[in-house]
Amino acid sequence: MLGVRPIPQRSPAVFPSVSTLCDLVGVRLPPPELARLGRIDALLRSVPAPPAAPPRRASYPHVVTPSDEALLAGLGTGEREAAAAFVRRFQGRVYGLALTIVRDRGIAEDVAQETFVRAWRNAEAYDARRGRVVTWLLAIARNLAIDATRRRTPRPADPEAVVSQLELAGRQVEPSPETAPDERLRAAISALPAEQRRALVLAAYLGRTAQEISDLDGVPLGTVKWRIRTAMLKLRGQLEERHAS
Repeated sequence: MLGVRPIPQRSPAVFPSVSTLCDLVGVRLPPPELARLGRIDALLRSVPAPPAAPPRRASYPHVVTPSDEALLAGLGTGEREAAAAFVRRFQGRVYGLALTIVRDRGIAEDVAQETFVRAWRNAEAYDARRGRVVTWLLAIARNLAIDATRRRTPRPADPEAVVSQLELAGRQVEPSPETAPDERLRAAISALPAEQRRALVLAAYLGRTAQEISDLDGVPLGTVKWRIRTAMLKLRGQLEERHAS
């Protein structure tokens, strides 16, 4: 097996003393002069060497990160690099908001994708004076997520049909301890006053907001909230009373 010859290490330069130099060149100096030069030589040798200069760092050009507004403008004009950078910058926040609202990964992905499509279509409508880009974008995502959630909850075309069905079921069922919970609930709802029953059904069964019910029935918002709350309290009391009996 062939061995590898080690590379000889170069030792630092060692300068001979004054007396050695005199012997090498054949010069004889008087002892006082030789002593004086020896003291000078020792003094020079005691001075530390200057520190080595630090290595120079490579200089790189300053990289400018494009602003949100610049990326949105690039998205609107169809610049591929700007569009990709825009999506990378905001996709996590858009998807996270959508998932928080819809509670479904597949639907959240669809909402996120549609959000960026809407941003591309409406990029020119963005006004920096009305808010930041991220605020504008998340507002789009929030509205789309809420719409997706509402589409998942089917709404009958006629709210009055649901109220009529509940009234009919309540009249057909004689409340008793043996009655199924759903039937007892229908019977309790049918026993409510008409205004409270309608407000409760629109809110609980059809997913309408109090403001939507107020606009639909033409009554003040506070009145709608009072009807819903009163109906809920009456239902709770009736169900607890029947359960106790």
